[in-house]
Amino acid sequence: MIESFSHLEQLAAGRDLADVFLESDEQEHAVPGDQILEALRRRRAVMRDCVERGKGGGTSMGKLVGNEAKLLNDAFLAGRTFLDPLTVKAEIYALSVMGENSRMGVIVAAPTAGAGGVVPGMLLALEEERNIDPEKTVRALVVAGGIGSIIALSANISGAAGGCQNEVGVAAAMGAAAVAYMMDGTPRQSIHAAAIALKNTLGLVCDPVGGLVEVPCVKRNALFAVHGLTAAQLALAGVESVIPMDEIVEAMVRIGRALPRGLRETAEGGLATTLTGCSIGDRLKQEANQRRAERAAERERTAQERKESVQ
Repeated sequence: MIESFSHLEQLAAGRDLADVFLESDEQEHAVPGDQILEALRRRRAVMRDCVERGKGGGTSMGKLVGNEAKLLNDAFLAGRTFLDPLTVKAEIYALSVMGENSRMGVIVAAPTAGAGGVVPGMLLALEEERNIDPEKTVRALVVAGGIGSIIALSANISGAAGGCQNEVGVAAAMGAAAVAYMMDGTPRQSIHAAAIALKNTLGLVCDPVGGLVEVPCVKRNALFAVHGLTAAQLALAGVESVIPMDEIVEAMVRIGRALPRGLRETAEGGLATTLTGCSIGDRLKQEANQRRAERAAERERTAQERKESVQ
């Protein structure tokens, strides 16, 4: 078992990082590497399908979001975007995945549903823009998963446990390491990419408006897909994190515990308690109560009809 990032760096020196993780999984869980790769090929396909569906837009369950990916994609196709294509596509793809998530579509949690757009946004955009073999992307998913699994040894990866640093922050770290790998970076560069991405999300709160994974979650995924790409670019250029990755994870855990309850996925703080956020929350509660009342009335009508038919 790979116990820490310092341990990982020792094991991976001069080796392919994906192979290190595959061998570790095979030894620890007795799952052959080819089976893991096949499972990740299927997950990449789900990510790809999710991106294509999400570009079409549609209203979310809470009716707060839904067409962000379509709007940005339309602007991109019309030549109305000013960022480079890789960056814009990473944003579009991240928004697409989160749009699907908000409509209860099928996505790949990476590592969670609320942060599910970051990794596919980064990796699929890079694959497409740099003509990278999809099989390299599959192996990069091994790296992303391996980075996440080491973090999970020390941290509970959920917004409820420690804010959005635990979700989007970890996703950005996973994606940054995977992007560095896809661009033929060394294991050390992948680890530093993850470190740069994660340490610059510390303290990020989880404040979902109305308790739904829609605002600010959907747009946050697009922003942090770009954040992860930036971290990978810095690491590939030779920039390193002064604070080691293991210590960053420890700091994340401490910060998460220190965050007030209202800033940990309870919808009791942050954006959720702004005037507009409260108004949306009240509307959603009223709609939920109305739906419950309608279902109760329908059950009562059905019971009465059955009673009358028996008589």
